[in-house]
Amino acid sequence: MMKRLIKTTLTFLSVYYAYMVEYRAELVLWVLAGSLPIILMGVWIQAAQGGQFGLTPVDFARYFLAVFLVRQFTVVWVIWEVEREVVEGKLSNRLLQPIDPVWHHVAAHVSERAARIPFAILLVGLFFILYPQAFWIPSLGTLLLFSFVVILAFILRFVIQHTFSIFSFWTERASAIENFWFLFFLFLSGMIAPLEVFPEPVRTVVLLTPFPYLINFPASILVGIPVNLTQGLLSMIGWIVLFLGLNRWLWRQGLKRYSGMGA
Repeated sequence: MMKRLIKTTLTFLSVYYAYMVEYRAELVLWVLAGSLPIILMGVWIQAAQGGQFGLTPVDFARYFLAVFLVRQFTVVWVIWEVEREVVEGKLSNRLLQPIDPVWHHVAAHVSERAARIPFAILLVGLFFILYPQAFWIPSLGTLLLFSFVVILAFILRFVIQHTFSIFSFWTERASAIENFWFLFFLFLSGMIAPLEVFPEPVRTVVLLTPFPYLINFPASILVGIPVNLTQGLLSMIGWIVLFLGLNRWLWRQGLKRYSGMGA
């Protein structure tokens, strides 16, 4: 059973990786599309030189570089794929296969990471050439912890978006939910500004939501900004479990509606 599972997993990953590398130019564009943190870095570096934010210009540079890396590892687009499959009726073929359709999307995302990372590393190298003051080498322990937290952040982001995508069974524009969610994600995740610049009452409320654990938490770990590690990890796991439970319930209800419509 284990050998079969490993073989199936490797087959999925190799097939989707081959598919992803066929579109290298598109991958480069996707990497560049995630460079908003690099642009914001310049804004906050200038602001830090004339304001009191608790972070130095170098701290801001490192933070937004870490945000860029986190975004490269955690970007998700599953809602548009599921929406298309449901609306166009292509999900029916997937349902005939002896595997949950969601694993096709998981394999596609993981394979895309493997194809994307080399381009992201080139941009990081270019950044350090242009701004050598921000160069630093995290400790091995920090890198391992960062890697673990980024994996959790990707799982949380994927589960949340896939949960939204299931609403495609009830509406043809489930992606509108993601677009609305993204407005809060943009401002509360730490992508626009680190949580350290937020007023304390606002930061306390934001930490009760899943948003800061998608970007700010892993980015802060990488650059050495103090975080409550235990609270952060427990919050991430809690949100994953919550959305995963909601995801499975919605999926079962959605399939009943899908089959009831004759698909």
